[in-house]
Amino acid sequence: MADRWASFDCYGTLVDWNAGIRGQLERLFGSECADGLLERYHELEPLVQASRFMPYRDVLRLALALAADAERLSVPEGEEQALVESLPSWPLFPEVSGALREARERGWRLAILSNSDRDLIEASQERIDVPFDLAIVAGEIGSYKPAHGHWECFYAESGAEPERHVHVAQSHFHDIVPAGELGIRSVWINRLGERRDPPPTRELRDLAPLPETLDDLVAG
Repeated sequence: MADRWASFDCYGTLVDWNAGIRGQLERLFGSECADGLLERYHELEPLVQASRFMPYRDVLRLALALAADAERLSVPEGEEQALVESLPSWPLFPEVSGALREARERGWRLAILSNSDRDLIEASQERIDVPFDLAIVAGEIGSYKPAHGHWECFYAESGAEPERHVHVAQSHFHDIVPAGELGIRSVWINRLGERRDPPPTRELRDLAPLPETLDDLVAG
C-alpha cells in the first residue's frame, strides 16, 4: 500500500509567527504600536508576494517597511532585516513537536510546503526537532501560495498519491482554498477562531488531536 503523506504549512501552523513578528514590532516601535502594525503587516505581505517574485527574506524586509510606512513610522536604521534575523528564534506552538512525532509513529510521512527560503525553513525545522521527509520552499520554485506550485512540486518529488495525502495549515487564504481547488483533503488549524468559506475537510483548534484526525481521513 502507498505511503500516507501529511503536508504542512510552517509559519502560523507549526511556528507561532504572530508571536515572532509581534515581538519584533514591539521591540522596534513599542507595545502601543505593535498590534496595529501586526494587522497591517498581514494585510501587506500577500500583496508583496503577489506583486513580483522575490526571495522571502526580501518579502519580510519590504512588508515590514511598508507596514511601518502605512502607520506613519519608519524602520530604525540598521533594523531593516529584523524579521529575517529573528525568524530562526520564533517559538513553536507547544503541541507541535508531540503531534508530529506521534503522526510519524503512526506511519505518516511528513512534508513542509512553505512560502519561505531554504535556510529559513531549515532553521525552523531544527527547532521543531522532528524529521521531515521533504520541504518545498517558495525560494526554490519561484512561486508563493496560494498559487498551486507547491503542491505540483510536492507530488512530483514525493510520488504521493492524492487520495493518501492530507494538507494541514492555519492560513485559509494561502492553503485551505487552494487545497480545495486541487481536490486535496485538508485540515484547517483554526487557531484564531475565524469563520471562512469554503470549508476544509476537517477543522481543529490546534494540532493536539491531529494524529487521530489524519488516521480518520486516510486509513493505514
